[in-house]
Amino acid sequence: MRKFRTALLTGSVVAALTLTACGGDTSTEGAEAPSPETETSFEAGTTMAELSEAGTITVGTKFDQPGFGLVNLENQPEGFDVEIAEYIAAQLGIAADAIEWVEAPSAQREELIQNGTVDMVVATYTINDTRKERITFAGPYYVAGQQIMVNADDTTITGPEDLAANPDVKICSVTGSTPAENIREYLAGPDQLVTFEVYDDCVAAMQNGQVQAMTTDNVILTGYVAENEGEFKLVGEQFTDEPYGIGIEKGDTAFCEFINESLQQAADEGYYEEAWASTVGQYEGTETPALPEPDPCV
Repeated sequence: MRKFRTALLTGSVVAALTLTACGGDTSTEGAEAPSPETETSFEAGTTMAELSEAGTITVGTKFDQPGFGLVNLENQPEGFDVEIAEYIAAQLGIAADAIEWVEAPSAQREELIQNGTVDMVVATYTINDTRKERITFAGPYYVAGQQIMVNADDTTITGPEDLAANPDVKICSVTGSTPAENIREYLAGPDQLVTFEVYDDCVAAMQNGQVQAMTTDNVILTGYVAENEGEFKLVGEQFTDEPYGIGIEKGDTAFCEFINESLQQAADEGYYEEAWASTVGQYEGTETPALPEPDPCV
């Protein structure tokens, strides 16, 4: 399945990767898609009113990240990000089977928002000032931390500080990602970093010996360790804080506030915890998080 999924993701353009979800089937086992609100009322002209009236929403997410956004055997995305998006859609009165899913690789997320391809991006999307110049973030809804994954029998790399001392070690991340930029300060030179469009390609590169390490957020790496039992391990401690936000059109303050209110409601109702438990929470070593305080919508 891994070889098929990698080929699907890297051999397609975004327009060809649009999916329509099949109700509760888009969520992992044990979690139910939220029921859409039947009585919604939004101020005319707002994004919420337009989406609610249309009865559909287009969401960008990852297709290659276990636990957060991963295409399953039915060719549908599933994971924590998917369930968070489903809950927000439900507050707009939009059912899960009316969500249109678009793959959102790291390097394309701002573009997808700016050109109107998607209405929002929920895709392990770290909030930072550079991205805020182009889009607006709601949230955060989770805070991760960057770490390193190596082969299970590797004793050379025990943390980012070992990379410069071992210039022959190649480390992989994805183009346009925060982890790819963060790791540069620990390298002996720029050629030590290898980047691909999606994380599955980094995993394949580790398996065939092209690279010896991979770096991204710890919860994503935990998923890869679990999905490839006995092949990989995490080393060292997390060395960054990565607040995950929901990307929307720049300046849409009303939609940002609506999303933040929806996230808080998901936490208050227990849906947030349930969504985590049925996705990322199934991996050994993860802990149920509390919903972070939202940043101001500006």
